[in-house]
Amino acid sequence: MIELDDVTVTAYASHDAAGSKSDIVTLLGPVTCRLSERRIAVIGANGSGKSTLARLVNGLVLPSSGTVTVDGLDTARDGRAVRARVGFVFTDPDAQLVMPTAVEDVALSLRRLGLPAAERAARAHEILARFGLAGRADVPVHALSGGQKQLLALAGVLATEPAVLVCDEPTTLLDLRWRRVVDELLDGLDQQVLQVTHDLDAAARADRVLVVDAGAVVFDGDPGTAVEAYRALMAPRVAP
Repeated sequence: MIELDDVTVTAYASHDAAGSKSDIVTLLGPVTCRLSERRIAVIGANGSGKSTLARLVNGLVLPSSGTVTVDGLDTARDGRAVRARVGFVFTDPDAQLVMPTAVEDVALSLRRLGLPAAERAARAHEILARFGLAGRADVPVHALSGGQKQLLALAGVLATEPAVLVCDEPTTLLDLRWRRVVDELLDGLDQQVLQVTHDLDAAARADRVLVVDAGAVVFDGDPGTAVEAYRALMAPRVAP
């Protein structure tokens, strides 16, 4: 279970070029929720705080106040254990693909399991085959299509079998075909998935949806009502 208890995230905002004057700005919160559902979507406008919320779950962002725990592990105190339990996929796969070829990238993910090099390589090939990338094992990562890169990023994260997968807009940069491939993959996973998305169809398939606006969770509930609440929130406002 993912638990956020009175969580706030703040940052300093400078007023001048020298940074001598600054205010504390609240990016998110306070947020309190317990997320046990298998599929959770987070929707909201750009800059609303939804990515900050997602990054709290695996410790990429730490709370300024309050606590975040995953299955009892505190992200501030138990960071290594949390990151082993929670996988994270970024919007842009280039942000997390670091090795020259696809098979080397998956093998790198497997290093944390302490496997011998030969076993890592064999398992990396098996994982690529499972994700439909067997024919791209030795292809330079930079030569892969955007969809293949995102699939490879998912393969690398899922190679270590995390219990929770957090995805920050994983289909935003993809065409319709690859969006469907990634959507079907995420829908079929055994892991608990928390997905930040602008795709309201994907949000509608979730078990629970959080709507974030101006750093606050303004709705938390069933997908249909959440999507309608978000549409209303984003409706153009006509000046009186």
